Amino acid sequence: MPPAAPPASIDFMNATASARIVVLGGGFAGLESAFLLRSRLGQRADITLVSDRDTFLFKPNTIYIPFGAKPERLLIPLAKPTAKRGIRFLQGRFEALDPVARKVRVEGWDVPYDYLVVATGSGMRPEEIPGLAERASTIWTPGEMTALGQRLRDVVADAKAGARPRLLFAVPPNNKCAGPLYEMVLMTETWLRRQGVRDQVEIEWTTFENTYIQAFGPKLHEVVLEEFRKRGIDGRTAWRLSRVEDGEAHYESGARKAFDLLVAFPPYVAAVRYDGLAADDRGFLTTDPASRRVIGEDRVFAPGDAGDFPVKQAFLAFLQADVVAETIAAEVAGLEPVAAFDPVSMCVMEEFDRATFAQVPLRVTGDPLRPVEVRPGEEDAYKVGVSPMWRLGKKMLGVYLPMRFRSGLPFHDGAPWAAMDVGLRGMAGVFARR
Repeated sequence: MPPAAPPASIDFMNATASARIVVLGGGFAGLESAFLLRSRLGQRADITLVSDRDTFLFKPNTIYIPFGAKPERLLIPLAKPTAKRGIRFLQGRFEALDPVARKVRVEGWDVPYDYLVVATGSGMRPEEIPGLAERASTIWTPGEMTALGQRLRDVVADAKAGARPRLLFAVPPNNKCAGPLYEMVLMTETWLRRQGVRDQVEIEWTTFENTYIQAFGPKLHEVVLEEFRKRGIDGRTAWRLSRVEDGEAHYESGARKAFDLLVAFPPYVAAVRYDGLAADDRGFLTTDPASRRVIGEDRVFAPGDAGDFPVKQAFLAFLQADVVAETIAAEVAGLEPVAAFDPVSMCVMEEFDRATFAQVPLRVTGDPLRPVEVRPGEEDAYKVGVSPMWRLGKKMLGVYLPMRFRSGLPFHDGAPWAAMDVGLRGMAGVFARR
């Protein structure tokens, strides 16, 4: 069924604009692309943002929901910021793409484009691991995080009643961003200590990765190794989860782990599949590494999780979206594009009593068992630090980014970002010395 309130102009075109740009997806990459395109092109572009939801979710902070944060505080209605920037917002489900005619179908409406930005992100496929969906607490949606919070409170109640609950955290194969589960296990350990029951709860960890947080290199591995040692977390690498039965996780090696609560981050797949566009076996669109242009398409780009970069992470999504916006803006203006995606990730891993910062220059390897590595020869740019002060850095980002998006402004642009960048680099110089 078409939307009840169709757009004012069915041809989706501002008469004064020279380019029609459609952005599919209202997440990090989609909003960054749309807002930066407006900043670069002004009224030379007619921009339409399409999303199946009417809000943006600040997903990195969903890690706080199990411990009492309110999910609604992480939502930003999309109608207001898009209206502020003269961006048409169309809420509806994507149905089809015709790259030859250059139009997308959204709940019965054909939306034409000159440039298309596909930023519909990733989804979870827990059914790849038999029993995972039915027997594990997974972390992805606010609802799942809320349910996990109740189960953790049950663990505390059981421990206070004299039981010895067994918590197992597991990263199965084909997960593309294990960082949030590392945050979850470390935050849970701190929280259990504060609840006075840590000594009554066993915490174990397994991951298919060959090292902890494998994508971000040996320094992060050493940090996690030390944190697990200090906190009494029994960790295992290269353990590939194969199936889950009642109270027991099974691994490809034949090993088993008993649990009372299993917390897992499922395998990733593309949230939307696009017939006719080049994609890998998980539906992620195959792109040119520098521009994020979809292979075989002059006018279609895929920044962020919808594309084939092996690591799915918000900061990397921003960098890709910036390159896409700069490339499209240059082409619309008749200039030679000069931007290129440089995958230098930044992340702050929450632990409740401290946090870990990492700046990691990455290189794609082409090896499916180790798809990215720290760029050789760039040790000076590879920084890791652990400090309570990094919790302040995470809170700063948690305020700054929603503030920008509520105003319809891109994350990486203008004086506010320059000031934020200086602050983060200053902190890195003091608190990231590894």
